[in-house]
Amino acid sequence: MTSGIHLPLGKDKKPPRQRKNRLTAGRALSLVAILALGGLSGYAYLRPDNLERPVPAASEQKNGEEPAADPAIDVAAADKQAEQQDKLRRSRPKDGATIERQVMDDGHVVTKYSPKRRDGEGPVIIDADASNPQSRDEAAYPDDALLEDGPEGRLPIVAADGTRPFDRYARPWSGARGTRIAIVISGLGLSQTGTQRALRTLPEEITVAFAANGNSLSRWMPEARQGGHEVLLQVPLEPFNYPDNDPGPLTLLTGSSPEKNLDRLYRSMGKMTNYTGIMNYLGGRFLADPAALEPVMRDIGNRGLLFLDDGSSAQSLSATYAKAFTMPHAFADLVIDENVSKGEILAKLDELERIAARNGTAIGVGSAFDETVDAVTEWAGEASRRGIEIVGVSALADVPN
Repeated sequence: MTSGIHLPLGKDKKPPRQRKNRLTAGRALSLVAILALGGLSGYAYLRPDNLERPVPAASEQKNGEEPAADPAIDVAAADKQAEQQDKLRRSRPKDGATIERQVMDDGHVVTKYSPKRRDGEGPVIIDADASNPQSRDEAAYPDDALLEDGPEGRLPIVAADGTRPFDRYARPWSGARGTRIAIVISGLGLSQTGTQRALRTLPEEITVAFAANGNSLSRWMPEARQGGHEVLLQVPLEPFNYPDNDPGPLTLLTGSSPEKNLDRLYRSMGKMTNYTGIMNYLGGRFLADPAALEPVMRDIGNRGLLFLDDGSSAQSLSATYAKAFTMPHAFADLVIDENVSKGEILAKLDELERIAARNGTAIGVGSAFDETVDAVTEWAGEASRRGIEIVGVSALADVPN
């Protein structure tokens, strides 16, 4: 017998045994049963509880009967579950939100959150980006969402969605960053013929300010707004030489209590609607008095209004409080009609144009004298041909975020 060591490498291996791989009928049936059982178990585990069941075809329903309610859709349970989820989502239980729920056909609950209207209590929801100016067709009508009724009349407020009167009643502009100038003609409402002439003569780009001590403001405001003008309310404030120089019965005084000054402010505000902000009439002493000015500026800011300072008082603190209360604010660069002469006013307008060329923007203020109205109308037509955009004063306001 030959030893294996003398055989070539690998020649001593025995041939592999052939495995029998036959699947009997019994084994096949067992495998199918196992797979079927596993599939059913997985389906039962993964199937959602509220999976929609098929509705019987119309031919299978009895005549005149509605399809039977799906027992898998429990509306009360779904609403309760949504309410529990609401509690988890809301970090503050008194967040001032109105919650509306609607159960859909498939059983899902849609929850809608919207801010409640302000009533003096609770938080104020502000959207600094809210901006939707009125269309020309609507401009003569007040937005009820921006008004509250009070003993003094309808006063401006911030809407529930954060829109301010400053946003809603602002005059739209191009958005271009060229040279821009705003002209404000004040004192409308004091003279019927002067007011009518100003509104019929001035270009629509000119901002107009109605005096709170004027007459028939609610009559003149719609005409101004339909004419395309942005509107301000001019409130009388105590000057340094008061009472020798008395701005009128609604004048806010440094010697009055905050409550009395706010009452007079509200009586002025209630005389008309659709204005973007407040402009001072005189007021050198009042604007320089912190105790008197602070509550008034706070209230104006809380109502979503602009404050335009006519720039006549170097001691004015209006910008300081406007920044503190994050409210829109603007300063006039020039009074254009200190000398009521058309030639002098045109010279001031040229000076205003030079300021705008240097700084990019400028604001001029004047009164509704015939000479001022004529000079501004003539200058505005020429300025537009020189590439100057005349905008509403709101477009040039400093608006803190």
